[in-house]
Amino acid sequence: MTSHRFPFLLGLILLVPSLITAAARASTSAYRLSLDTLSEGFDRTTCWVHARAGVVPGATPAIVLTLQKLQLTGNDVFFALNEMRSDDLGKTWSGPTEHGATLGRRDAGNGIQVGVSDYWPKWHAQSGKLLGIGHTVHYAGDKIAHDAPRATAYSIYDPQERTWTPWTTLAVDDPDLNFNAGAGCSQRVDLPNGDILLPVYFRRRGEKVLHSVVLRCAFDGKTLRILERGNALSVPIDRGLYEPSLTLFKGRFYLTLRNDRAGYVATSSDGVHFSKPAIWTWDDGSELGNYNTQTHWVTHSDRLYLAYTRKGANNDHVFRHRAPLFLGEVNPETLTVIKSSERILVPHRGARLGNFGVTEVNEKETWVTVTEWMQTWGPNSSDYTIPMKYGSNNAVFAARIHWSEPNTTWNAR
Repeated sequence: MTSHRFPFLLGLILLVPSLITAAARASTSAYRLSLDTLSEGFDRTTCWVHARAGVVPGATPAIVLTLQKLQLTGNDVFFALNEMRSDDLGKTWSGPTEHGATLGRRDAGNGIQVGVSDYWPKWHAQSGKLLGIGHTVHYAGDKIAHDAPRATAYSIYDPQERTWTPWTTLAVDDPDLNFNAGAGCSQRVDLPNGDILLPVYFRRRGEKVLHSVVLRCAFDGKTLRILERGNALSVPIDRGLYEPSLTLFKGRFYLTLRNDRAGYVATSSDGVHFSKPAIWTWDDGSELGNYNTQTHWVTHSDRLYLAYTRKGANNDHVFRHRAPLFLGEVNPETLTVIKSSERILVPHRGARLGNFGVTEVNEKETWVTVTEWMQTWGPNSSDYTIPMKYGSNNAVFAARIHWSEPNTTWNAR
């Protein structure tokens, strides 16, 4: 028996690397990548950030990308939302066009202005509307107001007039959500019946720890309202869990969350009530290395992917290791990223790429859009020489994922 066992084991050992290689080939052959530069140029005072796009369906869909200027001095000092638009699947672009009257700051009295940031437009199929959702920011001069409230803000796009309705806020009567809660940088899921599963994060007055929760909302084409809220998710580490993003894959919901020290993931059968969050790891059990920045989903009907940044990629000179921007396939059973599947979506040129968006353009293409955020860190955050040293010029990128097989569920989310 011994003489037969050893050749079998040896054959199995020799077979495992080939199986891993074959799995990696299958994952990466599921798509090919191309990278477009939509605009480029840097005025050394402000830079474009938060590039995220929505699609207005049609014979040739209109792609509406929103972005806004950031003041280099200060922390998260954002100005009015702008729009870039393509009516030929990204061959040409118009804009950026500012929508200051409807998506700009408002005077709230006592020296306070309120603006909208962390915005994400997405087509809502049942109402036939492009609905953009973000959250509010309160400013005292050129600084975020101390211990200020925050709310989920939204607006609706008119594709013929190319205008947005004046932003309004989601009404809440939940004591957890009525002080500081918003859907900043949140990837949502729209259900077939029109309900919206909207991830938000909140903190209670006087607290520092953030909690994430999914709200089931109704949208009638004009008003967004809450129908149900799920369980609050957090960890007792630094600022807790925030900037949650949601997807639906093969009947199960997946939530990815930001923490200051590591990214987390949770799952749900109903999209509202979620499991205890676990730290993102590779399939070999080691930590992914993503921390203190957002992650988002790239979802194909056959495969699930995570878009992320991480340390350990010869990127110690990049703010919080937020470049390159990677794509890796997720094992939905083990909730791990398959290490051999990792590919670079957007290479680093010195600037951070951590604030980005994902857009399902059609069954053939999904785009990941991002800008080169030109701030660095510390007291010299407005010193843009480090990103420029490596070639960054505040480019606006669209990484195009060309699927080998049709993404048959692309219009169901």
